[in-house]
Amino acid sequence: MFKEFHYRWEWHLKSSPEQLWPFVSDTNRFNRDTGVPSVERRTTDDRLANAHRRLRLFRFGVPIEWEEAPFEWARPYRFGVTRRYKRGPVAEMRVLTELRPENGGGSHVIYQVWARPSGLLGLIAIPAQIGLLSTIAFDRAMRQYDQMVANESPTLHLSAKVQLTARGKARLATLRDTLLKQGANSALVAQLVDTISRADDMSLTRLRPYALADTWSAARRDVLELCLWAVRIGLLEFRWDVLCPLCRGAKDSVPSLGALKTTVHCDTCNIDYTANFDRSVELTFRPNPAVREIVDNEYCVGGPQLTPHIVAQQLLSAGEMRSLKLPLESGRYRLRALELPGGQALAAHDDGAAEIILRAAPGGWPGDEPGLALDPAVQLENQTPNEQLLILERMVWNDQAVTAAEVTATQVFRDLFATEALRPGEQIAVGSITIVFTDLRDSTRLYREVGDAVAFGWVMNHYDVLRENIAAEGGSIVKTIGDAVMAVFVHPLNAVRAMLRTQHELAHPLPGKQPLYLKAGLHYGPCIAVRLNDRLDYFGSTVNLAARLVDLSSPGGIILSSAAHNDAEVAHYIEQVGDLITTESMAVTVKGFDEECVDVWRVGLI
Repeated sequence: MFKEFHYRWEWHLKSSPEQLWPFVSDTNRFNRDTGVPSVERRTTDDRLANAHRRLRLFRFGVPIEWEEAPFEWARPYRFGVTRRYKRGPVAEMRVLTELRPENGGGSHVIYQVWARPSGLLGLIAIPAQIGLLSTIAFDRAMRQYDQMVANESPTLHLSAKVQLTARGKARLATLRDTLLKQGANSALVAQLVDTISRADDMSLTRLRPYALADTWSAARRDVLELCLWAVRIGLLEFRWDVLCPLCRGAKDSVPSLGALKTTVHCDTCNIDYTANFDRSVELTFRPNPAVREIVDNEYCVGGPQLTPHIVAQQLLSAGEMRSLKLPLESGRYRLRALELPGGQALAAHDDGAAEIILRAAPGGWPGDEPGLALDPAVQLENQTPNEQLLILERMVWNDQAVTAAEVTATQVFRDLFATEALRPGEQIAVGSITIVFTDLRDSTRLYREVGDAVAFGWVMNHYDVLRENIAAEGGSIVKTIGDAVMAVFVHPLNAVRAMLRTQHELAHPLPGKQPLYLKAGLHYGPCIAVRLNDRLDYFGSTVNLAARLVDLSSPGGIILSSAAHNDAEVAHYIEQVGDLITTESMAVTVKGFDEECVDVWRVGLI
């Protein structure tokens, strides 16, 4: 057996460990930036437990294959990985990165590599590659990340090496002018064009509109709508990513809703799951290849930044104990083991325990939810007879994701991509969403009194008012049925504001126009999305109840189900504007829901 080489590099950087962590722990980018070739996943029939993986790369035409243990980390202070090689000049390699806060600010970063050669070639290759070439590359990358933190550019990595083809530049300029002619915000268009022109391939493979908006200090809806328009004119393309509910990685990615498969398997977590619009399906974008061709290579498949919701991941052998010091944010957490069902619920808050012992046991997890301090000392114990990968994760989902439930509820999406729908016969859960039905009061009498032509014109005008107010609140019209409208919103509060505003505008028109009185009923709850008449539509009891509530608003106001009325945002809104609105609670029997008495609220402007 050959002697193991050990290398250690140190930097004193200006940025804190928390600031550096998203850059340094993004091992996919770090490997690319330091000259590591792209890797291939080696798939076989036998699954490796605890997220072990078989991987391969080629260096100078020589295949190098290895089995990689799962990365272990404690955010934002340390991470590492062990690789055992099957082919190539190296027998085993261990990598450990530590970020230690320094007095007065900044970080002391320590990067270590232990490598044992497999033969004579390794005795030459390890000192040459790691000891010499990597020293230069590591130093350049670390100092670049420190500078990027100082420049406040966490989302996009701009590169001077990007070169668009002459045809790509010409098409980009033409499409930029097209967006401007359509009334798009010139500053946002300039930002998008600059991003497509200068960002590196890795940044452009998965553009997230809300992340871009936060980076650009712009309104999220404005950036989302700009990206939708950019798809329509051929500047960007859709990617619908299907996320695993545990590791939250994209396990499938398709260019259209019609190609979406609702039953998906995650090899890492070894689970089959059913996708839903509310959590599992995220809309991202990438440049159209006619403008810029993107090379989507992988350089690392398991680093901490691939699962940023996981604050700690540790591989413990049977009977092993390990202590961690973790800075936590307030909120709910879960400790789970990849090969065990269930998990331990936890809550982090100011008054939580400063020390805690958390055990993975053969008998399962405790049913309580102990409290943790925001800087606790955590001891992990594996009491099972097998190796376990223990994962401590935040339960909150990233709010920068544009979910399918949200984007399909926007008017711009439905206007631009009316035929973007699921496959025929496919249905998918949407999660909780707000369904609204409206209808004009006494529309039959209106047609009879003023004539069909005049009444029809007034009805069309009422559609314009509805559409404008629904779109302004982030909702969309799903369909019209005679004088009635079915609309969808993500949040009940947006629906309430849109309906109250519409009722007021129709009842108090400009001089010379006929007052119109709108009935509206809304309900908040789960439903399913389906394809109907080549369009995306919604079905379920939430839709049915909303459709029944509209008739109850006949004397005035809008009718809210208890689920909508009791929503925290709606309750706060009603409290804030209490002197401007009236509320009345009622217990009613609704057609189709005869077995139960339904509590509803009539809310109207004074």
